[in-house]
Amino acid sequence: MIRLGVNIDHVATLRQARRALEPDPVHAAVLAILGGADGITIHLREDRRHINDRDVRLLRQTVTTLLNLELSVADEIVTIACDVKPDQATLVPEKREEVTTEGGLDVIAHQAAVAKAMKRLHKAGIGVSLFVDPDLAQIELSKKLGAKAVEIQTARYSEAKSEADRLKELNLLQESTAFAKSLGLHVHMGHGLNYCNVAAIAQIPGVEELNIGHSIVSRALLVGMERAVREMKVAIRAAH
Repeated sequence: MIRLGVNIDHVATLRQARRALEPDPVHAAVLAILGGADGITIHLREDRRHINDRDVRLLRQTVTTLLNLELSVADEIVTIACDVKPDQATLVPEKREEVTTEGGLDVIAHQAAVAKAMKRLHKAGIGVSLFVDPDLAQIELSKKLGAKAVEIQTARYSEAKSEADRLKELNLLQESTAFAKSLGLHVHMGHGLNYCNVAAIAQIPGVEELNIGHSIVSRALLVGMERAVREMKVAIRAAH
């Protein structure tokens, strides 16, 4: 069964809109786990626009399943990760002006910085996943640098405007997954997945984990976090 990692960044986004104490992402994480989440994903950005240091440390103490920390290769953030020791660290690209992560990490262009961050994380005993585009060269270098997994970004699939484009992107995701598995990598996917488009992704042989945030948090505002997570788990199971 494919694992579901629930990204709770947007719970913190709502809190930060008023610089308030609620809603608390730690509470949201507990409810997500009660709803069946197999893990919790958070992104500690350099500008702390949503998740902050306090959240990361409390979630490390609270999350009894898998805690996946998304982070850039910035030294300060890597230092925090090495101290907190999440179950998994996912290296992602980061730009201050972006609304959300745009595209995968260019491992080829930033090989030295990625390798440096990975070396520090590995030394701290943290398994590393790289968030990359469905590109065979990026996936191959991820393996060579010592990643245990790649999270293949699904944005182009999720945002496809036509059925032909959607199928093209789906085929690329299938090809990328098969290639990553042939190298011995674990395969995760995420970005823009929702209750309507997740089934086709869940049917790709070899995909082990999906990280989904915005769609689940959006539904949670209307039906509650536990139910929103349960419904996503049902949508994933229904694909098999």
